[in-house]
Amino acid sequence: MKRHFSMIILFTLLFSVLGQAVLAQEKTSTELVNSVASAVLIERDTGTIMYDKNSHEKLPPASMTKIMTMLLIMEALDEGRLTMDEKIRASEYAASMGGSQIFLEPGEEMTTKELLKGIAIGSGNDASVAMAERIAGSEEAFVELMNNKVKELGLKNTKFQNTTGLPASDHYSTAYDMAMMAKELLKYESITEFTGQYEDYLRENTDNKFWLVNTNKLVRFYPGVDGLKTGFTREAMYCLTATAEKNGMRVIAVVFGAPTSKERNAQVTKLLDFAFSQYETHPMYKRGHSLGKAVVSKGDKKSINAVTSEPISLLTKKGESIEKVQKNITLQKKLKAPVLKGDQVGTLKLVKDGKVLSESPLVANEDVKEANWWKLFKRSFGMFTKSN
Repeated sequence: MKRHFSMIILFTLLFSVLGQAVLAQEKTSTELVNSVASAVLIERDTGTIMYDKNSHEKLPPASMTKIMTMLLIMEALDEGRLTMDEKIRASEYAASMGGSQIFLEPGEEMTTKELLKGIAIGSGNDASVAMAERIAGSEEAFVELMNNKVKELGLKNTKFQNTTGLPASDHYSTAYDMAMMAKELLKYESITEFTGQYEDYLRENTDNKFWLVNTNKLVRFYPGVDGLKTGFTREAMYCLTATAEKNGMRVIAVVFGAPTSKERNAQVTKLLDFAFSQYETHPMYKRGHSLGKAVVSKGDKKSINAVTSEPISLLTKKGESIEKVQKNITLQKKLKAPVLKGDQVGTLKLVKDGKVLSESPLVANEDVKEANWWKLFKRSFGMFTKSN
């Protein structure tokens, strides 16, 4: 009897301790941020998730939608389909946008650079639509490009209905997807020259001088923050995708559904503080670093440089080393012209003790067109004479 009684006491104590451990674990996993619907914290170069709270829950992203809008603008600039000093005329439709705006007049012209300021700093809905119409011909066509890019990035829980984030049925994203879009946008390092500005002006030399103040107050009050995009609607509440860089490490923090802008900033601050106090990155290569030459058949060039498509780093807990990391480069062997700048031509893997720490595509650094018949003939004739 005493033995059975002792066993009952033992099991009771055991379950009590286990229960307390589970509760402690649950508290630890949720105590970093509260008062938000979802959140995620990632390191930019590796995409490693440092913190997660309901990050795959579909929610309205409000003006964080403009992260994708800016991504497509930066792609167009990078590919030469658009220039910073090009003047863009605002349509009547673009000028009619409500919500946050830079008050474009129908027919008013601004440069790409000015409109990008209006989007990145002032969250201008009218500026977003004007840029969308310039790039794709209409907002509807641009939205199709946005959703195609979502699929290209492998994101499963995002669907856009407009370029602005204004309330619309079936327009949603997630904290994780927003972080991945921000990761892609930050490949274009010059974007932070816009998103990192606290204030600027439009129409400076006119009577309609317009003062832009960044909707992301952390740009001014948190050292290292230089982007990216806030969001607010009554349905979405207060949202923010923020990025900061310290000691060579760039992180991205996303929160959805905070009750106030003050609370939104407080929760993002907690995430950033956690990242910079616990982790560090070890930079390996900058974006655009050449790691080999890929052979191209039937092209106007015989080979092409395979370059890194993004900054490559390794992430560790503070104090951990990265010794004995191997670099494995694989180049495609059957590349055939045409090859476009940015097309994947290989893969870089960083491996330690048989474990892949990082995997990233290597891309073409320029276009390779198909060679004309005369060039192919001379090349073949040259090979023939050499062999003889």
